[in-house]
Amino acid sequence: MPSRSRRSFIKHAAAGAAGSVVASSAVAPQAAASQDRTAGANARVRIALIGCGGQGTSDLRNALRLGAQVAALCDVDDEQTAKAMQRVKTEFNQTPDLMTRDFRRVLERRDVDAVIVGTPDHWHALTTVMACQGGKDVYVEKPLALTIGEGRVMVNAARRYGRVVQMGTQQRSSNHFRDAVDYVKSGALGKIRVVKAWAYQDWMGNIAPVPDSEPPASVDYDAWLGPAPKRPFNRNRFHFNFRWYYDYSGGLVTDWGAHMIDVANWGMGVKAPLSATSVGGKFGFPGDAEETPDTQQALWEYDGYSLMWEHATAIGQGPYLRDHGVAFHGNNGVLVVDRGGWEVLPETETKDGRKRYRMQGEPRRGSSGDMSNAHMKDFLDCVASRNRPASDVEIGHNSMIACHLANIAFRTGRRIQWDAAKETIVGDAEAQKYVMKPYRAPWALPQITAPSTGV
Repeated sequence: MPSRSRRSFIKHAAAGAAGSVVASSAVAPQAAASQDRTAGANARVRIALIGCGGQGTSDLRNALRLGAQVAALCDVDDEQTAKAMQRVKTEFNQTPDLMTRDFRRVLERRDVDAVIVGTPDHWHALTTVMACQGGKDVYVEKPLALTIGEGRVMVNAARRYGRVVQMGTQQRSSNHFRDAVDYVKSGALGKIRVVKAWAYQDWMGNIAPVPDSEPPASVDYDAWLGPAPKRPFNRNRFHFNFRWYYDYSGGLVTDWGAHMIDVANWGMGVKAPLSATSVGGKFGFPGDAEETPDTQQALWEYDGYSLMWEHATAIGQGPYLRDHGVAFHGNNGVLVVDRGGWEVLPETETKDGRKRYRMQGEPRRGSSGDMSNAHMKDFLDCVASRNRPASDVEIGHNSMIACHLANIAFRTGRRIQWDAAKETIVGDAEAQKYVMKPYRAPWALPQITAPSTGV
C-alpha cells in the first residue's frame, strides 16, 4: 500500500477523486420513515437472498458476518436453496423464516429490510425494481442489467422510491483500487490518451454441446426463464453457464467488463462513450456450446481519449502479463491496476540521441483486506445512513453502458454511435432494439420515470 507521504500527495493532488463519487443523498420522507435503525446498526438489518447460487450465497455470508440477520431464501432450484440454508445454519446458527421459489413472496414481507439479488442477469432488473417498489434496499450482483434500458429503469426506481441500491463491483470498496484511481486523477501521469481493460480467463475452456433434456425435478424451469424467451431446457444454458448466452447475459464483456470498465470509468470520471466498435468470435473453441465469443476486442471513443477492451478464454497472458486489469496510459507514464495491486511504469522520450524517463515510476503496491466484505459493509452502512453507496445504481448503470454497446456493435457488425444525454443509439433502428428487449408474457418491467427532483 502507498506510504503516508504518497497518500498525502494523492489526497492533495487528486481534486474530485474517488471519495467524491460516494455522495450523500436526501431521501423521500416515506422512505426515511420506514428505516427504524440507527446508523451502523447492521445487526438489525434483515436480509433476504433471491438467487441462492455461489455468488449470492457468498454475498449473504458477508452480510451475516457483519451482523445482519437472514430473513428469507428464494431460488427456483430447491437444491440451491437447501445448500444455502445449510451454510447459514452451520456457519451462523441462523434459520430463515421463509424459503420459497417465488421472489414476490419475499418482497411482500414487511420484516425484510433489504434483498440480495444473486439471480442470473436477465432477472436482475425486474427483481430490483419490484424490490424498490416494495420499500426494500437492494444489493444486486453485476452486471447491473441485461440491457441499457433496464439499467435506466433501475436507476429511476431507486430514485423514485428513495432506495439504496448497490451493484456488486467490489473494487469500488477496495483501498488499493481507490489509491490507484486517486493517483490517476492527480495528473501525475500527464494527459491520458489511451485506457486499456482486459480479462484473460485461462480457467475457462471448452463446453461440449449436449442435447436438450427435461429440467431437474428440483427446478421450476419456466420461472427460471422468466422474462427470457421460451426455450427447451439445456444444462449448458443453466446456472453458471448462463453467462455465455445472450438471452440471459452478455459473455465476458459484461461479466468481467462490469468490473474492469467500471474502474476505467472511475479513473476517467466519465459516464459513457461516444461510439463503440467490436470484433471477435469463437476462435479458441469454434465447435463448443457457448454462444458469446471466446475472443473479443472492443474500442470505444471518448472525448479526448480511447478505451480498449480485450478478453479471451483458455489463455491467461493478457497485457502487461496480467490476466486482468486496467491500464491508464498518459504522456508521462502508465498506471496498471488489478486485484493484486497497482504500479506506475514511466514513459520515455529520446532527445539528442539519449533516452530518458519522463517521470519516476512507482513500485507495485499490493492489496489489503477483503474488498467483497468491505463492499457489503458499505451497503449495510448506507442502509442505516441513507447515503449513496460506493457502487450506487447509477454508477453501475453508467459503467455497463460501454459493455452493452460493445456487444451491440459486435452483434450488428458495425460502429454504434451513442447519445449519452438521451441514452439512445443514433441513426440505427435495428441496433436500438438491443437497448431494451421485450419481456416474455406475463412478465413486464414497470415503466418508471425519474422523479422530478433528485432523491
